[in-house]
Amino acid sequence: MPESWVNLAESLGADLHLELTGPGSRRAALLRALREAVRSGRLAPGTRLPPYRSLAADLGIARNTVADAYGELVAEGWLTARQGSGTRVAHRAAPLTPTRAPAHRAPAARPAHNLLQGQPDASSFPRTAWLAAARRALTAAPHDAFGPGDPRGRVELRRALADYLARTRGVRTDPDRIVICSGFAHALRLLFPAVLPGPLAVEAYGLAFHRHLLAAAGVPTLPLPVDEHGADTGELARLDGARAALLTPAHQFPTGVPLHADRRATAVNWARETGGYVLEDDYDGEFRYDRRPVGALQGLDPERVLHLGSVSKSLSPALRLGWMVLPARLVDAVLAAKGEREAWAGVTDQLTLAEFLTHGSYDRHIRRMRQRYRRRRDQLAEAVRGHAPHLRVTGIAAGLHAVLQLPDGATGADEQAALRAARWQGLALDGLTAYRHPDATQPPRHGLVVGYATPTDSAFPSALEALCRALPPAP
Repeated sequence: MPESWVNLAESLGADLHLELTGPGSRRAALLRALREAVRSGRLAPGTRLPPYRSLAADLGIARNTVADAYGELVAEGWLTARQGSGTRVAHRAAPLTPTRAPAHRAPAARPAHNLLQGQPDASSFPRTAWLAAARRALTAAPHDAFGPGDPRGRVELRRALADYLARTRGVRTDPDRIVICSGFAHALRLLFPAVLPGPLAVEAYGLAFHRHLLAAAGVPTLPLPVDEHGADTGELARLDGARAALLTPAHQFPTGVPLHADRRATAVNWARETGGYVLEDDYDGEFRYDRRPVGALQGLDPERVLHLGSVSKSLSPALRLGWMVLPARLVDAVLAAKGEREAWAGVTDQLTLAEFLTHGSYDRHIRRMRQRYRRRRDQLAEAVRGHAPHLRVTGIAAGLHAVLQLPDGATGADEQAALRAARWQGLALDGLTAYRHPDATQPPRHGLVVGYATPTDSAFPSALEALCRALPPAP
């Protein structure tokens, strides 16, 4: 019985795509194809080629033809052949340098110090604890976990989240009202416009990425003024047509203030009276330093507040795991928008996160990172006080960034000058203007948004020194 292609591939070597075209014999065509693959760089120096019997079987030509071609290319210096090592592309057979410049520009030099907000310290990912949780989770997982995914997400994770959010954030829910997604942006895509209508009230300062995502979905956004008490939710009743509001109650983004208790109540009452909904972005709920925990807004009315969270800042954005805690009446609509099977969040990561939560590893990681980030925040505040006492450091009671407010009377030109000075020092950071809604009517604020979480512990002092050199002098 003849061997199948699979058996041949498994027993004789790796696949190699070659097109034998052009004039002359099959041997001549094979030589041309191999030379071109090496010359163009498609076969990099050191690449091991398939045994000649395997390649001959794949191409449907005689074994001697391939063996002769290999021998000739070895003699010419394109290939090398050693006993026990097989036939490989010679290291001196590098691809030819292009004769003309590439059409695209060379990438810009990367900044020396990344102080952009919203990015955790990637070096602090708890690899050992995560690996241990993955082993426990996979060992205990039922067989059906590796079948078609449930669009609600794995029940193990939904149960763990229900317990964790109730304990730490005061969320009132059960596993059947939690839907797993791949992050906050994915939650917005699922909710608008399929589940919730527009327009959407948003805070006058927030991520432009979210506004652009909503605009692409045909959902207009209406800005709410933001001050030292957070979003002015009293303005909700005056926004024409708004039936939903997106807020950051625990830590307004990016100004860093919590939503005042009276304004929290006003937002919930507005949703009750209008039949609308409040979307609670709990992006920094775990990282608090100088204040008592602020409970989730969802706890005031689970049928009118959607609680949205993720692990992008607490663990890593690479995990692509988030959740929606939904009013009961919205669950079916969200599942319909998501589809019949889970297409976004991997089951193994869901199972691992569930184990990470129930085993206490997540709590330990949060406590450890809270201490680390607090030290960095203190170092940042002290450095700014020492080098630029005329700048106010605000929004530092919680979160992963601080706002360095420019003096009263500063303009957008002053902010841009400060950003240019930062770039000159090799710093990547943003100005407050980048987060302002284009339709906001309140006077603009000017300052620098400095993330202190991303650099490693060893790199952070150098980043602070560069920042201090870039800070504007007193007026």
